[in-house]
Amino acid sequence: MDAGFITVALYVVMIIAVGVVGMKRAKSFSDFFLGGGNVGPIMSAFSYGTAYFSAVLFIGFAGTIGWNYGLSGLWIGLFNALLGVLAVWGILGWKIKQMSVSYNISTMSEFLEKRYNSPYLKLAAAIVIFIFMIPYSAAVFMGLSYLFTTNFGIDYRYALLLMGSLTAVYLVMGGYKSMALIDVVFGMIMVVGVAILLYGTVSVGNGLDGIVQSLQQVDPLLTQPVGPPGFWPLLYLIFLTSIAPFAMPQLVQKFYAIRDRKAIKTGMIASTLFAAFIGSVAYFVGATTRIFLTPESAPLAFANNLPIADRLMPELLALVVPEALSVVMLLLILSASMSTLAALVLISSSSVSKDVVGGFINKNLSDKSLTRLMRIMSAVFVMLSVVLAYLNIDSIVAILSISWGAIGSFFLGPFIWGLFSKKVNRIGAWASGILGLITCLVLFFCGFPSPQAGSLGMFVSLVSNPLFSLLGNWLKFDNLSTIPRTT
Repeated sequence: MDAGFITVALYVVMIIAVGVVGMKRAKSFSDFFLGGGNVGPIMSAFSYGTAYFSAVLFIGFAGTIGWNYGLSGLWIGLFNALLGVLAVWGILGWKIKQMSVSYNISTMSEFLEKRYNSPYLKLAAAIVIFIFMIPYSAAVFMGLSYLFTTNFGIDYRYALLLMGSLTAVYLVMGGYKSMALIDVVFGMIMVVGVAILLYGTVSVGNGLDGIVQSLQQVDPLLTQPVGPPGFWPLLYLIFLTSIAPFAMPQLVQKFYAIRDRKAIKTGMIASTLFAAFIGSVAYFVGATTRIFLTPESAPLAFANNLPIADRLMPELLALVVPEALSVVMLLLILSASMSTLAALVLISSSSVSKDVVGGFINKNLSDKSLTRLMRIMSAVFVMLSVVLAYLNIDSIVAILSISWGAIGSFFLGPFIWGLFSKKVNRIGAWASGILGLITCLVLFFCGFPSPQAGSLGMFVSLVSNPLFSLLGNWLKFDNLSTIPRTT
């Protein structure tokens, strides 16, 4: 793997170089966090897509869902593209951009404050973001570290330290503009890598027909529209991964930073095509773990003849991709994950620096001090995520699901209704956020699968806002139902 080490080293040098350039250009908080609010369509499309998909998809979700659901996992990739990307861009994109300009805001927490006239709702939102983004980031670090362990034989702990240090240096230096610039490169690497992965898998599996026949021999249900776990578990996964993006702060931020309406239309098409290709191939290849992997052929992926979910895809990649091209797979996962990590770190560090410190502790904080604080909090967030990843407390899918579920459960009701309805009020916003989050966490700690807990929490959040807003109006809380005047 000498060539692999050299390639990864060059990759690291490129990331640091982009960070240095970004550091010189990031003169203000707006530059650091939003790229000056003037990011073009292609950069925005790749930035959105690479933030959506990461090592969590290729290492955790593709392997776990492919093994359990077979080809029916493709439904998740399809709905991710149609709902999580196309619908989000088409329905919310321009509305979010208009809102950010009208309210003069740069975070989702600030939107909730101004839309509902509630500073403490902003505080609660910032705390939720910071707390539940940490496990999401930890899941990404776990996926990356598993891959480095498989490819290079690096100890899991050292791989974590390497990835954490690289992410911290790259993002703390450059901010959003450097992230958006390099996301184009990341996106292209992902497209090439996924194409190679698809070709290698189909070749080793003797064509599409050969793969389907082999899956049928393992279990006929693996080739049916609904896989062995059944309809409802599949629906919960689709709902969680496709609806949560409507209120995920790290994805919503992309529209704050985009240039104009024309850029949104172009970016929508590019981002949807990217997501459809990446997602469908990932879940298709994941299904072939049932064909290619056995305790004998991949002993590291099994324990007591039972599959280890997070070890399936690293072993499969080593099997179906020619050794000469294995470094491309490494760069594929690395590229997807670096962008996601950058988006998570930016959003989480801003929740503390701008929404908590700048919004409550010191409202007169200068732009320079705010930018410096955000760099510091970015490093702190990375450190906490690496520590959680080191503890390795659960599977990647479980950690991601509860993270997305909790964030979606808190934000979905207040954010979506706040954007499109003038009738919802502060009572409805608080009720939907709190009830959604409580539902998600209570169900999870009572033993419900995390996708189910997250999906039900988001549903409660979505329906609670208008219901409790009606209650607020009935109780004559007129001062809570007005929308603040925009600037």
